[in-house]
Amino acid sequence: MYSPTARLLTVLELLQSYKQMKGSEIARRLEVDLRTVRRYIVTLQDMGIPVEAERGPYGAYQLQRGYKLPPLMFTDGEAIALTLGLLAIRELHFPVDVASVEGALAKTERVMPEKLLDQARGLQEAITFNMPSVPPQLQNDFVTLLSVAVRQQQQVHLGYAAWSGDESERDFDPYGIVFNEGYWYTAGYCHLRQDLRTFRLDRITTLEMNTTRFERPQNFDTLEHVMKSLAFVPGGSAEIIIRMDTTLEEAQKASDSILGTVEQTDDGIIFRRGSPQLEWVAHWLLNLDFPVHVMQPPELREIIQKFADKAQRMLE
Repeated sequence: MYSPTARLLTVLELLQSYKQMKGSEIARRLEVDLRTVRRYIVTLQDMGIPVEAERGPYGAYQLQRGYKLPPLMFTDGEAIALTLGLLAIRELHFPVDVASVEGALAKTERVMPEKLLDQARGLQEAITFNMPSVPPQLQNDFVTLLSVAVRQQQQVHLGYAAWSGDESERDFDPYGIVFNEGYWYTAGYCHLRQDLRTFRLDRITTLEMNTTRFERPQNFDTLEHVMKSLAFVPGGSAEIIIRMDTTLEEAQKASDSILGTVEQTDDGIIFRRGSPQLEWVAHWLLNLDFPVHVMQPPELREIIQKFADKAQRMLE
């Protein structure tokens, strides 16, 4: 259950971290309405904390210049969230230097009281991450540079090595970044192709910021675009086509946990997706409660056959 006091302190932390923040953004982060945000602001002002408000529909809040918070403190929930977040970043091989993660953990632990320190150490000792495959390595500064470009709506120039081995360079307007199944992607407008494109970050060879600014489409959904791009990989053995012997409703329900499209065709219920991780898809197919037929690629059939041979040997 959320605590109003904890949310009030979170508002104060946000105002300390950002020079200025709109009420709508605070509401989105705390999952409350604007009226509740205004009530929190009034409460902080009544406590003597100098929160300044800009009036109007696009008004924002900010702390009076020079105001400083007391020394850093963590609630139990914040300590758990911070520790779990740092552990996940390390184990999922996020593009962050391992030394930076360990340093952040160490500094965080130094300011924790004994009770929270025990909880943080317990999380580190008890939790084990089982990763089916190691994500590809990419330069740490690529994610940071692209994030800055997305926020500032600033064009970049990138070099790219496609899956086919072809290399090219282009100007690119990045609209957002997506982390999906161990891989990082960016989507936006490619000036070379003069159309929307999705790029995998570990295939980017060079990346530089341009001085040109761009306007991001207001209703562009980066996640949706990346998901559709991956579901329709044109040609090649990476495209997966599965016939499902079930109803359209059951096929759609079973596909909720995996990226792909399901449609009714003359050949039956067809599932399609593009995937760089065929072994993971094979595991998903084997756990379905209805018959499926792998139409392509042949590499997926080979993986499933290996699983079947292994299971047979286990039974013998």
